[in-house]
Amino acid sequence: MHLDVLDLHNFYYRTPLGRVAQRAVRDQVQKLWPDAKGQTVAGFGFSVPLLRPYLEQARRLIALMPGPQGVMPWPVGMGNVSVLCDEGAWPLSTGMVDKLVMLHGLETSEHPSEVLSEAWRVLGPGGRALFIVPSRSGLWARRDGTPFGFGRPYSLNQLETQLKRHDFTPERALAALFAPPLHQRFWLKTADFWETGGRRFAPWLVGGVLIVEASKQVYAPTRTGLKAAVTKPLRVLEGIPQPLPAPASRTSHGSCSCPGGC
Repeated sequence: MHLDVLDLHNFYYRTPLGRVAQRAVRDQVQKLWPDAKGQTVAGFGFSVPLLRPYLEQARRLIALMPGPQGVMPWPVGMGNVSVLCDEGAWPLSTGMVDKLVMLHGLETSEHPSEVLSEAWRVLGPGGRALFIVPSRSGLWARRDGTPFGFGRPYSLNQLETQLKRHDFTPERALAALFAPPLHQRFWLKTADFWETGGRRFAPWLVGGVLIVEASKQVYAPTRTGLKAAVTKPLRVLEGIPQPLPAPASRTSHGSCSCPGGC
């Protein structure tokens, strides 16, 4: 079940822990995708905390928010780029997206297969997507006080297997949110220390979220045996003389061909 858009907004923009989470995940996203100049960038779920760095770079930016979650105008003070959509029918043309960011869109969906099918459809050939989900072994998935405590957490193998089933090719994987999901001042002030240390030591065991980059690879169709046979026919009958056509009957000039004469 999707969380309400107001709860997500309040967590990321009005709580110290939410701002810590936003910064930690966004830093990893920018590490993978430092720029998107001239590209079409889309987000699904509640991805707007991660999309702001691409506002000035991207040729086009679209924030898709699923109907059960609700929608809010974004960004504040600028032209709105967010739109409400159905999970299984995104209002985007096939193949128009170069980069896709998914946050709080897959693990909370009741129809994850439809979400992944739409993600694959809107990506262009060679397009890339970032899937950000709660880690099954992390602390953040075990607490209800953050958005990562809701929905279906994943292990790295589970997420990559599901992506492969929908024709995505996993490319790279990272983890984030190594600081404990606690609101106490000490943990908030030392969050950067935990993030730096966590990326060096056993990230898949203690990271709160998994970030998997996957690409859409479209291969040229191969010719079937029948088509190959048609384009290269066998020449087994070459060299055999062909029968000449029978000569047409002719009548001499001035004679009559009627029985018994004219």
